[in-house]
Amino acid sequence: MPHDAQQRRQLVDGQLRTADVNDKALLAAILETSRLPFVRGADKSFAYIDRDLLVSAETAAEPRYMLAPMTFGRMAQAVAIQPSDRVLDVGCGTGWSSAVFARMAADVTALDNETEIAAARAALNGQDRIHLVAGALKKGVAAKAPYDVIVVEGAIEQEPTELLAQLADGGRLVAVHGKGQAGRITLWSRSGSETGSVALLNAAAPLLSDFAMVPSFEF
Repeated sequence: MPHDAQQRRQLVDGQLRTADVNDKALLAAILETSRLPFVRGADKSFAYIDRDLLVSAETAAEPRYMLAPMTFGRMAQAVAIQPSDRVLDVGCGTGWSSAVFARMAADVTALDNETEIAAARAALNGQDRIHLVAGALKKGVAAKAPYDVIVVEGAIEQEPTELLAQLADGGRLVAVHGKGQAGRITLWSRSGSETGSVALLNAAAPLLSDFAMVPSFEF
C-alpha cells in the first residue's frame, strides 16, 4: 500500500526524528511495520497521528492503547535493543509494538489479557519470533525469563519489582513512571543482583491498572 508506506515515512521523519529518535534499527523497523492491521476499523485514518490510540473495545473493563509514536519511539530507543536480545512486551495490546521489536531482536514475548492476546494473534497472523501470552501484566512471564529488555506499554505508579526480577544481568526495563503529566520515561537496569533507575524525559501515557498505586487507609 503506497499511501501507507508514505504515512510511515512521514511518521518517522515528522514525529520521531524531530524528537531525537534516531536509532537506525528502530526507525527501519517502524518503516517496515504498518500500523493499519493493529487499529480498529473506524480508526484507521488516525493510525499515524501522534496520540495514544484506543485499540480495545470501548466497553472493555480496562482499555488498551497503542502508545503515541513519539512516546513509543523514545521508550524503545532508551532500551537500545540488540539483535541478540530477548524482549518482553508488557501490555502489548493488539501487537504493533511486538511486531516492531521482532524486527530488531532475537525473540519477543508479548503479554496482555486474553482479549487483547486474541486480537494480537489475529493481527500478527503467525509472525515468527513472537510468543503471545495471556496473564497479569505485573507478573510478567517468569517461565521465559530472563529478558534482556522489558518494555511496559503504559504508565505505572509503582516500581515493577516482579518484572525487574525477570531481567538478565545487563538487562533494561522502560516504562512511563507517574500518572498524567507527572509521568517520566524511566529506565531501569540490572547489574548483578542490583537494579537502579534514571528518569529520562517527560511523557504521559495511559495508566495500567496492574501498576496503579494501591490506596492506603487512614484511621
